[in-house]
Amino acid sequence: MDFNLADLFESIVDVVPGREALVHPGGPAGGRRLTYAELDIRANRLADQLRAQGIGPGAHIGLHLYNGVEYLQTLWACLKLRAVPINVNYRYVEEELAYLYRDADLVGLVFDAEFGPRVAAALPSARRLRHLIRVGEGPGPEAIPFTEAEAAGSPARDFPPRSGDDRFIVYTGGTTGMPKGVVWRQEDLFFSALGGGAPRGRPIGRPEELAERVAAGGDGLVFFPTAPLMHGTSTFTALIAFDFGQKVVVHRTFQPREVLRTIAEERVTNVSLVGDAMLRPLAEELAGPMRGTDCSSLLSVSSSGAILSDAVRAQFSALLPKVTLVNNFGSSESGFNGTATEDRGAGTSLRLTVNRRTTVVDPVTHRPVGPGGTGRIAQRGHVPLGYYNDPEKTAETFFQADGERWVLLGDLATVEKDGTVTLLGRGSQCVNTGGEKVFPEEVEQVLKAHPTVYDALVTGVPDEHWGQRVVAIVQPRPGMTPPTLEELRTHCRVRLAGYKLPRGLVLTERIQRSPSGKADYRWARSVALSDREP
Repeated sequence: MDFNLADLFESIVDVVPGREALVHPGGPAGGRRLTYAELDIRANRLADQLRAQGIGPGAHIGLHLYNGVEYLQTLWACLKLRAVPINVNYRYVEEELAYLYRDADLVGLVFDAEFGPRVAAALPSARRLRHLIRVGEGPGPEAIPFTEAEAAGSPARDFPPRSGDDRFIVYTGGTTGMPKGVVWRQEDLFFSALGGGAPRGRPIGRPEELAERVAAGGDGLVFFPTAPLMHGTSTFTALIAFDFGQKVVVHRTFQPREVLRTIAEERVTNVSLVGDAMLRPLAEELAGPMRGTDCSSLLSVSSSGAILSDAVRAQFSALLPKVTLVNNFGSSESGFNGTATEDRGAGTSLRLTVNRRTTVVDPVTHRPVGPGGTGRIAQRGHVPLGYYNDPEKTAETFFQADGERWVLLGDLATVEKDGTVTLLGRGSQCVNTGGEKVFPEEVEQVLKAHPTVYDALVTGVPDEHWGQRVVAIVQPRPGMTPPTLEELRTHCRVRLAGYKLPRGLVLTERIQRSPSGKADYRWARSVALSDREP
């Protein structure tokens, strides 16, 4: 056996076939529950049907789906067949979908019926896409119903040998430009993004060891990825849970009250989410209508892809003080890099304890920077092969040094004397005002601590005198008087240097973020520019 995700999953199935694997409370027919054996058989059936349509190793299959059993079943079906699952952002409109379908070279697509009209509109631009499977009923292109595709397939594991070199592609939108596909070898993904079978311990040394650990240990952990599975952070959470032989719970979409009910009913132990946009509404429900919800099973809440601010962390911890809050740092290009330390003052930049494969390098020479130096975060070893269909971007992001392959991330950071790393933010979002650099994340942390601010983004707009000036886009807290610019500047002045203070304020009914809670800086900049005085 190799470090192949489907091989590893099947080895887990064989030692705990009757253990509950996947639960979708309140889903179709009032909810669905599958054991490891049942999930394995359903994935086999779908894989066999895909193969009957001529889909084989290396073929790219789009997953244009909400969270649900079908998403993870399709994912395993692709991996068993050695096809490549491609995550599709379900918020994309026709033009974006057409681009992704073409760029990813999709030959097959499994989609929710709700997206049928958009799929139909994008299809003429994707000439290679010819195999369609539809989940549910609704208008759209001609497609095989998912239930029929599943029923027609064989339940047997009749697949060719697999390899750790088999591909896994994660499409990521980033903060600028069109989406790009990060190409992973499955073995590299297993060790970088999935912790090598032990995210907080010693990675396994041989593939067989994973099932041996599961057989020797117990169950009892329940993982709940609450962000969309079409984002890497939630899919990786689910795959980690399966590697442990534990239960995965999914909801179609993020609904705070239903999330809290499910935590109580399913005895959830580990929740993953993305930033304040998801943790804040959970805290506010717990403080209001859902007060008294039994969350005693909950051990940890982890955030990836967006930073949990001090203000929201404190709000949640006051309600559930025994739950560990974790700010994870990672990306689609690197997997897991490190976690935030707890010795930060309010409103300061995120300070990270990084793993041994992560360091800060000079972006030009690619050499590590010493204490006090600033550079870009990079990771070596088990890193992706590059970006699909984009050799130019691959050459900019991936490099060789000291006989190892590295990935250069977009995050700027400073190395501290004790070896920890202070994250400054994305260089592409940095505001240059009068020659001074302002990182939006740092200012956003302070703004969110103001009592009348519900959410905030920071961006820069052109300024004749300073080059750029800092503008805050603020969503006021409901039921409270919106803050003024001067109030926010006074609040920020005790924590931030003068040049970092907002010089413009735009109030909005709602901050726009991705379905997973990531900041939409393109939107923030357009709002700031449209509101800018001449």
